[in-house]
Amino acid sequence: MNTPIKDPTLQSLDARSRDIFRRIVDSFLRDGEPVGSRSLSRVLPSSLSPATIRNVMSDLEHLGLIYAPHISAGRLPTQAGLRFFVDAFMELGDLTEEERRSIDTQIKASGEGASFEHLLTEASQMLSGMSRGAGLVLATKHEAALKHIEFIQLEPTKALVVMVSQGGDVENRVIDLPAGITLSQLHEASNFLNAHIRGRTLPEARIEIGRLKEETRAALDTLSQQLVEKGLALWVGTESDQPARLIVRGHANLLENVTAQADIELLKRLFEDMETQDGLIQLLDLAEQGSGVRIFIGSENKLFSLSGSSLVVAPYRDKEARVIGALGVIGPTRLNYARIVPMVDYTAQLISRMLR
Repeated sequence: MNTPIKDPTLQSLDARSRDIFRRIVDSFLRDGEPVGSRSLSRVLPSSLSPATIRNVMSDLEHLGLIYAPHISAGRLPTQAGLRFFVDAFMELGDLTEEERRSIDTQIKASGEGASFEHLLTEASQMLSGMSRGAGLVLATKHEAALKHIEFIQLEPTKALVVMVSQGGDVENRVIDLPAGITLSQLHEASNFLNAHIRGRTLPEARIEIGRLKEETRAALDTLSQQLVEKGLALWVGTESDQPARLIVRGHANLLENVTAQADIELLKRLFEDMETQDGLIQLLDLAEQGSGVRIFIGSENKLFSLSGSSLVVAPYRDKEARVIGALGVIGPTRLNYARIVPMVDYTAQLISRMLR
């Protein structure tokens, strides 16, 4: 969770003001509708008249915690009010045993014999289904240990490079070939790499091949050597150029209660922004800035400022406890934070345990 704010606002509210404020926020999170003084008078102690409640609401409005969306309408929490509520008042629920079992079953079943990518996709889908928001999983380029590399010639100047990790993930990439290279030289380059890369990540493999420069010259002819060096340089370079990949499931959930075309366009802009490199870097930064679950409401993060969306996000870690990605839920500002925070936290911890 974010560190609770140290704000004199909390001290300035008496018990009656706090109760009224909490009921306004609770109603907004439940129904999304403004609450008026008459409605509040029916659920508050009978000693409070609508006039008294209106006076309290006026004070809360002056503090910037609530506002009236229309003249004579009820009140809604402002973005600052929601942040204040989350930091000062929100009581986190806990997952039920049934919810824990559901998460365990879906995540662990998807991880058995499946690729890392499939595991993350299932996690995103599961978060979307349980939250009714959009489930998001952000993964840094997974530096998996390598098992096998093979060069397959497609045409005289191009080859398909097939890279298999020890976890079973397969990546294919087309590279340009040195002029005049033969099939036997392609096999020679593949065999040399496979003798030295097994169990190493791509950056580690590149360092190792660089260290074996003299051995490389003795074992390979010039064209094969060029292919080895070029292939590794290209692959490692592409890894650094693409810092992460984003998996989002449940876009439709965000559109369910949106009718205005302007709001739909804002949501489209949100997903476009997230999938840019700058957006991915921002999300990675969010994940690395905290050790646990973090909540971003509306414009608190510039990536979501235009759409007015909220993000609940937590990092997950590898066996060295390094942050290698993040997962979370995106939705409207009236997300059920108390329920979603423990859901995101539990899922992130489960993914981390499975990666150890």
